[in-house]
Amino acid sequence: MKIVEVSNPGQQKEFLEMAVRLYKHEKNWIRPLDKDIEGLFHPETNKLFRLGGKAKRWLLLNDTNETIGRVAAFLHPKWKEEQPTGGLGFFECINHQEAAFLLFDTAKAWLESEGMEAMDGPVNFGERDKWWGLLVEGFSPPNYNMPWNFPYYKDFFEAYGFQIYFKQFTYMRPVQGVGFDEKMVARANEILKEPDFQFRHMEGKELKEKAPQYFMEVYNKAWARHMGKSLTLKETQLMFGKMKPIMDPRLIYFGFYKGEPISFFINIPEINQIFKYVDGKLGLWGKIKFLYNKTFNPPNKMLGLVFGVIPEFQGKGVDSAMIMAYNEKFARHDWFTYETIEMNWIGDFNPKMMRVCEQLNATIYKTHHTYRYLFDRSKPFKRHKIFE
Repeated sequence: MKIVEVSNPGQQKEFLEMAVRLYKHEKNWIRPLDKDIEGLFHPETNKLFRLGGKAKRWLLLNDTNETIGRVAAFLHPKWKEEQPTGGLGFFECINHQEAAFLLFDTAKAWLESEGMEAMDGPVNFGERDKWWGLLVEGFSPPNYNMPWNFPYYKDFFEAYGFQIYFKQFTYMRPVQGVGFDEKMVARANEILKEPDFQFRHMEGKELKEKAPQYFMEVYNKAWARHMGKSLTLKETQLMFGKMKPIMDPRLIYFGFYKGEPISFFINIPEINQIFKYVDGKLGLWGKIKFLYNKTFNPPNKMLGLVFGVIPEFQGKGVDSAMIMAYNEKFARHDWFTYETIEMNWIGDFNPKMMRVCEQLNATIYKTHHTYRYLFDRSKPFKRHKIFE
């Protein structure tokens, strides 16, 4: 076996195509869009390079020069850890432990040469909402930009010495036919009786012009300190602009107190139910397939991307009231075509959000693991800190 660094267009293509061959008989795997993966590895499409980030990727060939594995490693400029920590991702391999370990060794050696003392994996060279974690339970088709992998990958990671840094839970509930926790309903009703509170969706000009501003204000108060980054209005406008082709305004909801934004949830149609028809390509023919299936074979599942309540109103029932108001407006009606909702993964370091999901009577549908490997094996291992 030999390792080859990806350094030319042919090898870049092979980095994508080897996964297609590996999963060709797996009905639950959905091919990611080529541009979504390839774009992560170029400065023109990934600003992390311009901030000082670095990425390398490799192919593993057997004795007859067939590709039997791949891996990437990252130096993420925004990671602030107790010890310098790099990332390992986009790992794929045949069921062969020696081959898997050679790929891990290759990523580790490069990260060590760059001054890293640990590596997390499998992770993304970007934000945590994409390509993050190893699927270990719930091997159903993946949501858009989430990984799917063979069950035997777990054995590779743990045999090599990776330890669980945190678990990622994807909660799911039917849109109709399942009630809510009684305490949640009681809290919601108290809030809904107050005229100073308002919960609603937006359409048209207001959705385009006001929603990014409201989202930024709530996110920066509710999430920025946990995620280590505040959002600018330009960034949220860009995010809403990118969502526009797939956006359903009925799936975006805001809460207000005396006219000021205090909460939101952002859901989208689960578009992997459409992208599975385009075979990773979004050229002209792929776009035609996408538009056809979006119109005549639309998703019946919605994906909860992000949920937030500003600190002053946390623990007071605002989250419950927003969900109950939404249910009354949309979800409980027969004309609402979505059958299930999956929440974007919630780490086991966030017990507050886990409790919210439990109060919704949602159940854990999938579990991913984010692993960490300490290069100095004598150092004590620490799990991800719990959000208070």
